[in-house]
Amino acid sequence: MKYIVLGLGHFGRSLAIHLTEQGHEVIAADKKMAIVEQNKDRITHTVCLDSTDKEAVSSLPLKDANAVIVAIGEEEGASLLTVALLKQLRVKRIIGRVVSDLQKTVLEAMEIDEYIMPEEDAAERLAMRLDNIDIVDSFKISDNYSIVETKVPSRYAGMTLKDADLTNRYKVIVLTTVQLPNEKAKDGKGEARKEASGIAHSDTVLQENDLLVLFGELSNIQDLIERG
Repeated sequence: MKYIVLGLGHFGRSLAIHLTEQGHEVIAADKKMAIVEQNKDRITHTVCLDSTDKEAVSSLPLKDANAVIVAIGEEEGASLLTVALLKQLRVKRIIGRVVSDLQKTVLEAMEIDEYIMPEEDAAERLAMRLDNIDIVDSFKISDNYSIVETKVPSRYAGMTLKDADLTNRYKVIVLTTVQLPNEKAKDGKGEARKEASGIAHSDTVLQENDLLVLFGELSNIQDLIERG
């Protein structure tokens, strides 16, 4: 897949490097040449440009990108201008970095519903989610083990955990299942809420539209997802 990352601060640099290491083609841009030069050997492509300059941004292969991530953090104005420009250029998938509640509100008003907060591990989590569309969220427990939220593989829909036997087949542990809300299941603010079913047990039935919360080595979890 191809991704464009605008802004090579700590978060943007980390995201671009993770995606490159996962085998994706990444074009990373920053307006500071020194930063671009520092990272050119670890990212597929790096370029120096001002992301608020329409002509400069238009020169990027926006139509070919699976997503454009606006990773600018310190300059909220530049970040919002960049998102507005990408909207104007009709980029199909824009993911914005949020550093304040006000910025989040503005992004929502611009109909940007994909955004990330600048936690230490957010770049790696986003990279993993972009790498596999079936992964909803994840975080590392240690160098070897992760907890991953993913869709129930269609082949196991309607089966109990005992029958699916995921622990023996893939060496992963199902911690819980999560029911995705429908349009009517919204809280007082009009937001849909996911509901965990509690600690999973052998009689837990895997429903087609539910999510699995898995614990194990990432390679084993990915094996389960790919074979599902």
